[in-house]
Amino acid sequence: MTDHTLPVPDWDQQPAGSLLHRIRSLDSEQLAALERHEENHADRPAVRQMLATRQEELRAGAEPSPGGDGEPVDAASPGSHGSPASPATAAEPHHHPPHGHPRQPGQGYRQGPGT
Repeated sequence: MTDHTLPVPDWDQQPAGSLLHRIRSLDSEQLAALERHEENHADRPAVRQMLATRQEELRAGAEPSPGGDGEPVDAASPGSHGSPASPATAAEPHHHPPHGHPRQPGQGYRQGPGT
């Protein structure tokens, strides 16, 4: 089975984190096809475990649910770029004291205490 005939397009190019979203709409036969393909190609342990877990859920009575074709919920939204911080929300600059860093205490008495 080529990557183009699999139930999930571009299966081999998909990151493992987005596959759970994409397989939840598949039935048991489609999952079995992906399991065979994964075993014979990339053989990613995390993906094989995810497929096996989903098969177990279906055997236990779960139904395929909608989803799988759109963007996964963990995908970056197209409008989010850069930091939400601005000069108006940035913290005030903090300058260390001129004698050193506060976490690096001074040397104390050079002669020792009491002399």
